[in-house]
Amino acid sequence: MPKPMKQRLFQAYRALRGAEAPKTSKREIRREIPPISEEEVAEAKSFFPLDKFFIFGHARSGTTMLARLIRLHPEVHCNYQAHFFTRAPLLESLVADEEVGDWLKRNSNRWNHGKDLSPVVLRVVADYILEREARLEGKRIVGDKSPSSLLDGQSVRLMHKVYPDARLIYIIRDGRDTVISHRFQAFIDFPQHLTKEDLNIRGDFAKTPEPFLAGKRSIFTEQSLRRAAEGWVRNVSETEQLGKQLYGERYFSLRYEDLLEHPWEEMGRVWDFLGAVPAEPELQPALKAEMTQNPDADWQQQKAKEIAQPLQGVAKGKQGTWREIFTPQDRQIFHGIAADMLRTWDYPLDDEGPESK
Repeated sequence: MPKPMKQRLFQAYRALRGAEAPKTSKREIRREIPPISEEEVAEAKSFFPLDKFFIFGHARSGTTMLARLIRLHPEVHCNYQAHFFTRAPLLESLVADEEVGDWLKRNSNRWNHGKDLSPVVLRVVADYILEREARLEGKRIVGDKSPSSLLDGQSVRLMHKVYPDARLIYIIRDGRDTVISHRFQAFIDFPQHLTKEDLNIRGDFAKTPEPFLAGKRSIFTEQSLRRAAEGWVRNVSETEQLGKQLYGERYFSLRYEDLLEHPWEEMGRVWDFLGAVPAEPELQPALKAEMTQNPDADWQQQKAKEIAQPLQGVAKGKQGTWREIFTPQDRQIFHGIAADMLRTWDYPLDDEGPESK
């Protein structure tokens, strides 16, 4: 087998396993994929007719909980982490190779009618993945939730190229609680990606968590907190701007805190946005029961009990945790970067009273 073919097969194998793809050679040119046309959307929907939606949000903003709640409705199904548009390898990588593009638009291929079929291929692949389980569940509306904090607004653009007719839901959480939750997730799930200084903080927390949980010692380095605050602001601003610009009435945003406080009312708004029939009142007990669940708690206890145990009842899923955990310097750093965005979404600073909306 020629070496280039072996390399391509190995790259495809690694991509399917979720591994980092090797760097492309000069020969493997990445190209711009054309957006799907209205006619192609209509044709795709004749084969895969279920209504589609996607849930985006910064990591640790409640995307998983929203997906679990949204699928309680008898007409709506939602699965997790397809990452079609939010994390490499992206859906576009299936047709990004220049040779693949040449094949899909080759003039001698009579079946393509002289057009580049790349966006149709992407749409059909995603449609099949989305619908295969929803059909077994007897649902007519199907979606996927994938945190979008790696690509921010670019995720919205990539989604729109393939699904201009879908609906986009964006869930936002107070950035201060978000970055704290994300930091502890890194301590538990991804210690291999931490710097030496981060690992020292992690080790000190495992030995003596009390000063960290009382805001007397920071769980962040200054650099990591600045980067986290900037990332949260960028994700919120870009997603909100492009969501409204590209999707208009097909874009819907909600606050995680409002979902915690008024779950039935907020989920009613979400289901209505998706075009589902009004939920029956009998669904309320199931909704309340689902909100008490913590599916990843056992996993975290098994993987890093020394980190997860002190966090029980402190940081997991709560609102306002930052008031106890942030040090005065943490507050100064985060507010210096994100104060305007916090106020925009009705998250008050220290001296601005209780949270409200």
